[in-house]
Amino acid sequence: MTATPIPRTLALTIYGDLDISLIKEKPKGRQQIITKIISHDKRGSAHKFIDEQIRQGRQVFVICPRIEISSTEESARAKPISQAKLVWAEVKAVTEEYEKLSKKVFPQHRVAMLHGRLKPKEKDEIMSKFKDGHYDILVSTSVVEVGVDIPNAAIMMIESAERFGLAQLHQFRGRVGRGAHQSHCLLFTSSSDTPAGRRLRALEQTNDGFQLAEMDLKIRGPGEFTGTQQSGLPDIAMASLTDLDLIKKARLEARLLLKNDPALKRYPLLAARLAEMQRLVHFE
Repeated sequence: MTATPIPRTLALTIYGDLDISLIKEKPKGRQQIITKIISHDKRGSAHKFIDEQIRQGRQVFVICPRIEISSTEESARAKPISQAKLVWAEVKAVTEEYEKLSKKVFPQHRVAMLHGRLKPKEKDEIMSKFKDGHYDILVSTSVVEVGVDIPNAAIMMIESAERFGLAQLHQFRGRVGRGAHQSHCLLFTSSSDTPAGRRLRALEQTNDGFQLAEMDLKIRGPGEFTGTQQSGLPDIAMASLTDLDLIKKARLEARLLLKNDPALKRYPLLAARLAEMQRLVHFE
């Protein structure tokens, strides 16, 4: 059972070992979350909007892909470096963002920091204080992805959003919109025109987790059914991996066929194809 479907989960339903059941209703009282991609030139306006929300009593999550920048990266920022290293150096880190937000961007507000290297007791204390309203902004890594319920949090601000997968972004977004106030998810990125940007635009278009899984499936594919590749087209041809009715009908036909003719004696071509696959893959 998954709150946020991923392409591979959808794809695995063709094996017949997973039952398909959709629960599309939201919990009672959940708000529709407004999601926007924020480019670099719109950052100032977004910060102003966040400041207004905090002044109205709301709280804010700020998510970064990593905890800190390395000393090597810090020194390299002043020197010419390769394009690949430059892109990684621009990926936001919790410790750096905490310093910037608390001292330069939002010095008038109370900012806290949370990441996986803190002791469990420290993390619990920070989350408890944030929930009780002692902090306005919580700068964190993905440790808040699940199991966090802060009804007063109305802004989810995700830095370097292109670094996260679509399912993970949807989980982050689910941390807000749990109270009575209109909530927003702001995706800060410099890559809205790249393939990664397609994921972010998909997030703008819908709040439906299942629709997002279907979009993700179309964007990057389910990967290999019998291998380790997590993206790309499968090695088994199918009409559609997003057509649940078709998948259910195909599974039913396969079960009936095996029940009536388990040795596939009446289907020599199918038996030959199955034997060929069994030589390549051990299905147990």
